[in-house]
Amino acid sequence: MAEAKLSGTFLPVHASPHPMATPGYGKRSAPDQRPRTAHDFAHLPPREAAIAAYVDRLPDGADISVKTLAKQLPYGQCALRTALNRLQNAGHLRRGRERLDSDTGSSRWITRTWFTRTARNDDWWAAFTRGDVPSDSAPRPPTRSRAHILLAALGRQTPSLSLSAADCAALAPLVSEWFARGVGEDAVRHALTSGLPTPVHHPAALLRRRLTDKIPPEPPAPQPPRRILECAECGVLGRPEALPGGVCKGCRGEPAPTRPTALPTASEIRAHADEIRAAMSLKREERTYV
Repeated sequence: MAEAKLSGTFLPVHASPHPMATPGYGKRSAPDQRPRTAHDFAHLPPREAAIAAYVDRLPDGADISVKTLAKQLPYGQCALRTALNRLQNAGHLRRGRERLDSDTGSSRWITRTWFTRTARNDDWWAAFTRGDVPSDSAPRPPTRSRAHILLAALGRQTPSLSLSAADCAALAPLVSEWFARGVGEDAVRHALTSGLPTPVHHPAALLRRRLTDKIPPEPPAPQPPRRILECAECGVLGRPEALPGGVCKGCRGEPAPTRPTALPTASEIRAHADEIRAAMSLKREERTYV
């Protein structure tokens, strides 16, 4: 590949697509990113902006290890390693581990590289590892909800269930609760239209009664994700508060914290046990990224 000076808007063009990583690995897009613009990486130096723009346009699962990127971009591995670490320090990237649980009850820890075009601070990444990501999306103009649309369409399919706009607005929260419990539109529609009396004198009252009496039980609460971040310099695993900017305090040259005199809490013990298990399960695994 001929050497070229990249910018945030000029990317290399290849005859073949960018290589994908082993299934389950590679790039993982962080949630709740703002829409893409031409100025997403204007705050970065030109080289880092170019690499960030290139990675941003890759699909999830793409291999973004230093070795693979060096084959696609006109930069050496050393320069790419430095650039990726700077992207991490700027809040666009984090490396770590995530535990995947199977239906059979077994679990395994896998490597993750999360990327976001929207720069995030340490507090956001800490919330992300707990599965509690705050949303900073701009408010959207109100539109008719999925539940409102379903209710409004009932009258076209079953004339005896024709509803007014006020009826649809009043019943929509009940339908939304069915959706929240994992019930699909076809199942909701069947529950509302099957076995109707003849005639239907008060469609809104009938639907309210059915939506209330036939609602299925709540599904089991989803388990929060198990994630641990990794230092960009030495690879040590740790909780987000121990890795400001994605780098541990030891690699930053800061003194090691003194040992606390109080006994650790149960949550701290569980978190520490997770870190040990993650490190043991991945001890022999070849690292697929920086």
